[in-house]
Amino acid sequence: DLPRVYVPHVRSNDVYVIDPATLKVVDRYKVGLNPQHVVPSWDLKTLWVANNAERTPNGSLTPVDPKTGKPGKAIPVDDPYNMYFTPDGRSAIVVAEAFKRLDFRDPHTFALQGSLAVPRCGGINHADFSIDGRYAIFTCEFTGGITKIDLVDRKVLGYLQLILPGKPTKVVKGPDGRDETICTTWKGMPQDIRVSPDGRTWYIADMMSDGIYVVDGESSAQTDYIRTSTGAHGLYPSRDGRKLYIANRGSNKIHGPPKGKGGVSVLDFATRKIVAEWPIPGGGSPDMGNVSADGKWLWLSGRYDHVVYVFDTTTGDVKVIPVGKEPHG
Repeated sequence: DLPRVYVPHVRSNDVYVIDPATLKVVDRYKVGLNPQHVVPSWDLKTLWVANNAERTPNGSLTPVDPKTGKPGKAIPVDDPYNMYFTPDGRSAIVVAEAFKRLDFRDPHTFALQGSLAVPRCGGINHADFSIDGRYAIFTCEFTGGITKIDLVDRKVLGYLQLILPGKPTKVVKGPDGRDETICTTWKGMPQDIRVSPDGRTWYIADMMSDGIYVVDGESSAQTDYIRTSTGAHGLYPSRDGRKLYIANRGSNKIHGPPKGKGGVSVLDFATRKIVAEWPIPGGGSPDMGNVSADGKWLWLSGRYDHVVYVFDTTTGDVKVIPVGKEPHG
């Protein structure tokens, strides 16, 4: 496969292709409406651009051949804001955010296998999987919590509201009759989620709480909160599994502004302490991205500054590459 970085742009409806060796844009092409993320297939033979076509019925998935870097014919799919694949590779999970729904589809043809409603998870968004593949936890951006999904029987196991320390809470009866603790004055906005390398602990970035929540996956209980910086958003483990890179978007606003006080916080998994801060000179808006295969570079989109950031994971130094309008995943 070509060594390339693929950058989807929510507002200009295109993908830019960057050569990481030269840091130059080497290609660009139109895809569907509002491309949000670029997702590798389970077998790693295809990259899928998730075009959720915000507030329209024209969602689609555009395939990209990683051997050539070129797109193919898009497949119509309802609201693919994000997408994952079950650990056994038998299903693609299309995260139909606007419908509060997970659609399980054939991983090649994307024919619908079945749907799972998640009515209490407004803004269902990002996910990660348990170490044995039995369940996944998804973030609920607009309801301030998470939901746990049984991947064996394909059912909702429960919901959890995330609580910012110091805020008032009360215990109420949930729809299933069980007690739930809720905050009476505060609702966060959880974004990305990652399970720890040992599979025991889950970290959830929250752009309104300016930090990450820590959850025990087995008991579905919040165990900690770690403050990072303004607009905590994307989470990426280092390749050696020792560190977690936290992209802080520099703003609590959903649509900007540019040149926020964005940067990256580095968390040590073993101690759960922030061990480094990597600011962006002049400000910025780091959002989603990934770590290079050799672990030396952290690539992040500059959502509201129309750039891509490339952080040296040894020094924290950053390079900036101009791209299209509103790069995202």
